[in-house]
Amino acid sequence: MMENTQLSFKDRVVVVTGAGGSLGRCYALSFAERGAKVVVNDLGGTAKGSGESSSAADAVVAEIKANGGEAVANYDSVENGEAIIKTAIEAFGRVDVLVNNAGILRDSSFKKMTNEDWDLIHKVHVDGAFNLTKAAWPHMLEQQYGRIINTSSAAGLYGNFGQANYGAAKLGLLGLTNTLAIEGQKHNVFTNAIAPAAASRMTEALFPEAVIKGMKPELIAPLVVSLCAETSQENGSIFEVGAGWIGKLRWQRSAGVSFNPQEELTAEAVAERWADICDFTEYDTPANAMESSAPMMRNLGIKM
Repeated sequence: MMENTQLSFKDRVVVVTGAGGSLGRCYALSFAERGAKVVVNDLGGTAKGSGESSSAADAVVAEIKANGGEAVANYDSVENGEAIIKTAIEAFGRVDVLVNNAGILRDSSFKKMTNEDWDLIHKVHVDGAFNLTKAAWPHMLEQQYGRIINTSSAAGLYGNFGQANYGAAKLGLLGLTNTLAIEGQKHNVFTNAIAPAAASRMTEALFPEAVIKGMKPELIAPLVVSLCAETSQENGSIFEVGAGWIGKLRWQRSAGVSFNPQEELTAEAVAERWADICDFTEYDTPANAMESSAPMMRNLGIKM
């Protein structure tokens, strides 16, 4: 297999969950093309999380090997993240990159949503990412190197009808990303999140055919590979990506209104200044908890 020397992953070990098709398959192939040893994880279940099969992961491994690359299959659920990382350690001796890609959908209006619909989505998306990252984390800290990608969604960033469970889980992954980025920074372990829009077994029923044809998963993989490169210093960021477009997101906050903390604050006073509170003519872009609390501290006369 020919290696791309510009962003080479030679001697790096990459774990991709849900790699049996669509986005995960494209990630696995892209890393392998650049010299990485890849653990192709896929339970082989349906888009709703039922059933299992080894055929999806096996097919991607065979494809990588046919092109001269190195890969092994793993068929565990992401709920058993330790076993997936164990596969990487036993096969290749280390883990350098983790792409938490596996996911399912259990769409339903909130009125009709069951506890099972809610719990299973969180077990796969949030608990799955936690389990994989928790198992990979000590290896990355010890070797002072790691790159982690978590998969968020527009449903988490903005909400979407029928996806209260999925949206909550996907925004939860952004919170996980932000904290891992802080804790891993000094160890050269960087964590970022993406919100991809691509055709897959989960999205094929959500978009018209013409849109599906243009939202190729191959257009997402270059961003993931770039973020995971040794040369990348990006950390704690979220990117929306799809159909050949990539954009970085940030929090934007209005200048707000300062009330006297020494005086009684009433709901009527808040209502009277509502337009000013929501006015974005002036704004800031807090990037961490300290910057977030800065205007509150200033309102108390505390210098930071």
